[in-house]
Amino acid sequence: QVQLVESGGGLVQPGGSLRLSCAASGSFFRFYAMAWYRQAPGQRREWVALITSEGSRNYRESVKGRFTISRDNAKATVYLQMNSLKPEDTAVYYCKATYQSTEYWGQGTRVTVSS
Repeated sequence: QVQLVESGGGLVQPGGSLRLSCAASGSFFRFYAMAWYRQAPGQRREWVALITSEGSRNYRESVKGRFTISRDNAKATVYLQMNSLKPEDTAVYYCKATYQSTEYWGQGTRVTVSS
């Protein structure tokens, strides 16, 4: 069983930055593929960014150049650095781990971008 705990959400003005963290349990973090998703009010959950166990990264088009996903295997943590935030980035952000074809989700952290 893998447990994930997100943190770092909050209220930020447009153009501001936040860094989300997702701490994972388990001894095999380095083998997990890690991803961030988000769900805006009244919307379906959508994929935001992915980092594989080998460190390859991919992003949804709307966040390319603004968001950066990274991982620290020693700390069993994945990060999402979010810059130049826009009101449309407002959502609950979820961390997902995939290991041996099983998906694990965190409880989410809320990000609100508003002036």
